[in-house]
Amino acid sequence: MRPFTLLRLNFILCSLLLLTNCSDTEEDDAVRFFQRANRTFQTGEYREAIKFYNEALEKKPDFADALNNRGLARYRIGDLPGALDDYNQAIEVDPEFWEAYFNRSEVLLDRNSPSESRQDLEKIKSVYADSSFYHVRLGDVLVRQNNLSAAQAAYDRAIRLQPSNADALTNRGVLFFQQKQYNLAEADFRAAVAANPRQDFALNNLSLLLTRKKEYDPALKLIDQALRLNPGQPYYLNNKGYLLLQMNRPEEAIVLIRRSLSLDDRNGWAHRNEGLYFLQKNQPQQALPRLQQAEKLDPSVENVYAYLGQALRAANNLAQACKTWELGAKGGDELAQEYRRQFCR
Repeated sequence: MRPFTLLRLNFILCSLLLLTNCSDTEEDDAVRFFQRANRTFQTGEYREAIKFYNEALEKKPDFADALNNRGLARYRIGDLPGALDDYNQAIEVDPEFWEAYFNRSEVLLDRNSPSESRQDLEKIKSVYADSSFYHVRLGDVLVRQNNLSAAQAAYDRAIRLQPSNADALTNRGVLFFQQKQYNLAEADFRAAVAANPRQDFALNNLSLLLTRKKEYDPALKLIDQALRLNPGQPYYLNNKGYLLLQMNRPEEAIVLIRRSLSLDDRNGWAHRNEGLYFLQKNQPQQALPRLQQAEKLDPSVENVYAYLGQALRAANNLAQACKTWELGAKGGDELAQEYRRQFCR
């Protein structure tokens, strides 16, 4: 799913509001710092908000709302261990703090613990049965557990509950794309963008679908919109690089692909695109290690066997190219199958 982006929710529940039973006499300071932290959080100043939550917790160490919200702030700055610790403490203080379970499920999923994440969701299932965002999160967990039919059912439920839920539409669209139901995927991505024009995940995904259809100019406008909203997203940079390769603008493309790799060198799609750049430059020896790395990282990368075989053939190793195309054809790589038919006996 590397070329397409599945939206991960960072859903902030009502715990950002003041929900506390603090007494007016001994805990006013904690409440004031908590309120100030919440206002700061809402302006996006997460590190500053953490300082105010710290102050609130100094005054009242068992302030569950402050622990939960500091966890949200820590999550936003990428401190997953800190966020997890805060949610754990909030739940220890208040075992029925359902928002903290929901937020902890996000961190657990990010830390590659989908089973634990699902346990948290099961615990709050009855509380959030009618929450569209709960079902989006459940769908995300089911995707990670490779239960795609159940994931789609969860996204369907989310959309029934809230037809304009751009997050649910985006993620269901990714599932449709994986199943090669491209028209349904495009409809969901367009609906997501209509519901939320700042939904950069959907803009990116729609751009890739249009690239696939060779509608390059509108695809370029969409990926540029996504990058304006999220300039440092490595998948978007790589996807624009791939689009520029298709538009015969390789020198612009390689700058973006390499920038993407500098941010995430485990993305097989970016290694494939770097290999494709060298193929276009008629430099198969340079293309080979990039394509081999792409295949090693993620054998499901689209057309990786087709391009790898192409590089081997260009390097005068037709026998190995045919073996590579045969392997790709067995895995459903239609381009590899076409090359095998064309060049191998």
